[in-house]
Amino acid sequence: MPELDLSFFAVAIPAVIFAGVSKGGFGSGAAFAAVAILALLLEPGMAIGIMLPLLMLIDAATLRSYWGKWDKDAARHLVLGAVPGVALGAALYKVADADVFRVLIGGISVGFVAWQVLGRIGRIPVAEKPIPPAGGMFAGAVAGLTSFISHAGGPPAAVYLLSLRPTKTQYQATTVLTFWVINILKFVPYAWLGIFTVQTGLADLFLAPFALLGAWLGVRAHYVVPERAFFTLTYVLLTLTGARLIWVGLT
Repeated sequence: MPELDLSFFAVAIPAVIFAGVSKGGFGSGAAFAAVAILALLLEPGMAIGIMLPLLMLIDAATLRSYWGKWDKDAARHLVLGAVPGVALGAALYKVADADVFRVLIGGISVGFVAWQVLGRIGRIPVAEKPIPPAGGMFAGAVAGLTSFISHAGGPPAAVYLLSLRPTKTQYQATTVLTFWVINILKFVPYAWLGIFTVQTGLADLFLAPFALLGAWLGVRAHYVVPERAFFTLTYVLLTLTGARLIWVGLT
């Protein structure tokens, strides 16, 4: 069992603050970078087990700031679709070993960067019409699965939400509401699968103030920090950590 020593917290503290900033102000998409970073030091199950209560704390801290500004229909479609996605994630977790999850988390990380970059240079066409509710539920199912595995449900949810042409704040508020519910859905199967341990609980107690700090910074940064600058740093972190996780998982 890995030790939660000073070297762990030296890496975990900035990672958790970064997750809080992402979820608090930039649509949740990059928050799972913290999981990828922690998975370099810990077993993947321990990394996601530490992060879920912290992500739920960030959700609770930021929900009030965006209350009522969301698209409730879009959030409902995503959450309804997420239920079978979370169930599938729980089933996969029971049969896969740690290296499989390292490769999955690494692949999701690198894929997220590729999707973002290709979208920005116009290689991935943006939907000209809003994706219908059935497409939103499918996006929710994919988000539920990837969220269960690595807390990386942001990208599939974003594909659906961006097709609806929301405002910046409406988009942020909808992701906060959606993943607040999805993270609650994940809590019971995480506990049932034994993902939460005494060590993950102790880590959460220490890291909780830094999660709240990140959430506070994120809400304020939502209105003042250029999105491009924030995500440029995210892309670099995810590419490096994702590639490393794939290498470790395969070798």
